[in-house]
Amino acid sequence: MSITFKDTNESLRHIRLTGRLDIAGIDAVSATFAELSASTTRSVVVDLSEVTFLVSFGIRELITNAKLIQQRGGRMVIYVGNNRAVHKTLETTGIDTLIPTFADALQADCAALA
Repeated sequence: MSITFKDTNESLRHIRLTGRLDIAGIDAVSATFAELSASTTRSVVVDLSEVTFLVSFGIRELITNAKLIQQRGGRMVIYVGNNRAVHKTLETTGIDTLIPTFADALQADCAALA
């Protein structure tokens, strides 16, 4: 599991997770993910388009970080791209109703900034 980020502008940060978001993957990125989520005044697009596996612990991590962002006045959205497996998991668990989820990158950016 790897994590990278890019600050697009003063209002938007992109955090990209790549690999398996399982217990081992979460252990590898959890502290960095929390730091990136809590340390910015920006809204955040979390890119899960290259996540190959997502379990409940990964979903909990997304919710936890969305709350951190919301507490400081920001907003988190999820970009899944063409990743149907991850999109289906988020949809089945209802997470997409808590954290807006998009297949289109531009729509994700616009929603994060709304």
